[in-house]
Amino acid sequence: MKTIRTFVAIPLPSDIARTASRWMAETKTPGDGIKWVPEENLHLTLKFLGEVDNVETPAVCNTVEDACEELDPFPLTLGGASGIPVIDRPRVLTIDVDDPTSSLVQLVADLEKRFAALGYKPESRDYRPHLTVGRTRSGTRRANSAVVDRWRRFADDEVGEMTVNELHVVGSFLEKHGPSYNVLGRVQL
Repeated sequence: MKTIRTFVAIPLPSDIARTASRWMAETKTPGDGIKWVPEENLHLTLKFLGEVDNVETPAVCNTVEDACEELDPFPLTLGGASGIPVIDRPRVLTIDVDDPTSSLVQLVADLEKRFAALGYKPESRDYRPHLTVGRTRSGTRRANSAVVDRWRRFADDEVGEMTVNELHVVGSFLEKHGPSYNVLGRVQL
């Protein structure tokens, strides 16, 4: 059996991905210590499953489908450059996600329960809606202050609004240039 590094995600509309990518382009510099996410790989991660046997992919897709059965499309607003754990000393550079209906947070909690029942490791931290745009490289624990200062310029800006109407089950395949993502399943709300 072959395993596939798998996660559940919300795809981004192209205008949102473009704006986030522009923010990154205006922030990054050579040697800044950040591994930036390419525009085509931007997404909202809901649940990282890790290595999944390829024969389990249909069960994963069915689990996501079951979680979405009663869920209507819902709005999100992306805006405000931030960081994890905090913007002052981030290990991860993020864009905040406002979830006015709490549908996103409830969906993630439901997915956590459903996947835990199937034997997948539950997330130890509470879910904080965000879009990851960059991570510090393995040798550094925190982003340098110059990068943080440039990123912080977007703290009060908005990337845009979107309606979530589809979830993806995604396979991540590591290649020399970085990960490439393939959609293994789509679930409509």
